[in-house]
Amino acid sequence: MKSILRGALAAGLIVLATLSGCRQSPDLVAGSILRRGLGGEPSTLEPWAAADTYSTNLLIDLYEGLTTESPTGDVIPGVASSWSIDSTGTEYTFRLRSDAAWSNGKRVKAQDFVIAWRREVDPKTGAPAADDLRLIAHASSIIAGTELPDTLGVFASSDSTLVVKLERPAPYFPQLLTHPAMFPICSGGVARTRQPDHWVSNGPYVLSVWQPNTAIELMANPHYWDRIHVHIPRVRYQFTPDEASQYAGYRAGQLDMTDTVPANALASLRNEHPAELVIAPFLATAYYGINLANKALSAVGLRQALAMAIDRKHLVESLGYGQVAAYGFVPPGTLNYTPQSWDWSGLSTSDRIAHAKRLYAQAGFSSTSPLHLRVLFNNNEVIRRTAILIAAMWKEVLGIDVELTAEEYKIFLQSRHNLARWDIARLAWNADFNDASNFLDMLRTRSANNDMSYSNSELDALLDKAAATVNVLKRRANLESAEQIMLNTYPIIPLYFLVSKRLVKPYVRGVEPNSLNHVPSKFLTIDEHSFLTSTSE
Repeated sequence: MKSILRGALAAGLIVLATLSGCRQSPDLVAGSILRRGLGGEPSTLEPWAAADTYSTNLLIDLYEGLTTESPTGDVIPGVASSWSIDSTGTEYTFRLRSDAAWSNGKRVKAQDFVIAWRREVDPKTGAPAADDLRLIAHASSIIAGTELPDTLGVFASSDSTLVVKLERPAPYFPQLLTHPAMFPICSGGVARTRQPDHWVSNGPYVLSVWQPNTAIELMANPHYWDRIHVHIPRVRYQFTPDEASQYAGYRAGQLDMTDTVPANALASLRNEHPAELVIAPFLATAYYGINLANKALSAVGLRQALAMAIDRKHLVESLGYGQVAAYGFVPPGTLNYTPQSWDWSGLSTSDRIAHAKRLYAQAGFSSTSPLHLRVLFNNNEVIRRTAILIAAMWKEVLGIDVELTAEEYKIFLQSRHNLARWDIARLAWNADFNDASNFLDMLRTRSANNDMSYSNSELDALLDKAAATVNVLKRRANLESAEQIMLNTYPIIPLYFLVSKRLVKPYVRGVEPNSLNHVPSKFLTIDEHSFLTSTSE
């Protein structure tokens, strides 16, 4: 999910060294630390509990699944050195590396994955990404509470061999294994606190320092099987309160790369530093979730009026990042899928507004008896601007009174699950893997990510049918029909498809935009010569 921007301090030995001509820190001169801006503090570093992009950014540095991602997002071997698939396409056998180890030196065993995945689907755990495991045999029944977790179709035939049985063939399954929900758990039962000594992970990096509200620092994992290809010994994620301060830190030489860029800086950056500006589309959709437990919003026509009153063209032009107006939920670029959209998306502005006004009036509201909406969002600059712009559109077109509430990210992650706190919540879904089901499954009746309290038996049935369908074309048709049903019932209001935007210093090499917007630190390097040239100017 998307997030706010919070406070940051740069590390004392690094902060002042760049543009002032002061003597360089030995760490910087050696290129031994990468300073990354992060727009908010991760809510957790527990793989099973992660529900936000900030946590994911850290987890792909700290952990590794059976498979992992290349810099461009392709699936490559991780803990598993190889795997085979039976003739039905439903049984995978993974062979684990003999040198795959936890940061405490213990070997990563197949049973570590069995324990982790059983915990993920256990309804008592309440894991937000449990739906991602529905492909595995018996997972759906376990999630629904009708079977026990130990019936999950995964077992360790030996310490180095893991067998996974699927409900149906799924060519994207190896990519799904790169998601934190599929990471292993160290069977030693280590206590989880913010103290680095209490953390055990199996990825390229281990937790070194966690300064609440300030930064998290990682150091290279000496027990990682591929440590020879980890080129940067330390990575510091610095939490920043807003885009402007992150940009200021980058310009002052306190950050080597950012995870966002202020819209008002884009024009000058494109002209003066185009090589440092990296903007790319990725599979993510920003949307408004509608509280369907609120009886005032029970009429489908009223929810349609809210969607139609938004001028998306003006919205994305005002935000200025190159976002694409969204009239559907599943974004362009999703494999084996045709994006769906509302049938009114091609109306002229005047016809769209007139239709919205008619629906609003039919729902019993008027300028003298307006609808009142509480809109909740996390306090990020772009998200805040989005909320202000849409509130103005709703007021101008329909006369709606809008109350805006911004919360810091970690508080918002709790509030979004509390329907008493909001009527409309600004949410976003970033793909865990490149398949339409990853977007649509979160709209299932029992999904942990279904914050809207949406329930549609026809949609659930189509998603179940798609999950049981081997034929690619039939599966695609079921998924497209499911999205169209959702769009016609308006539990959410898609706003725009997101783009990634970051600034990267010329001496940082290896940043490759990909469809999931992941930039693992493992694949990055710092060119010492370029660094010295850059910081001496």
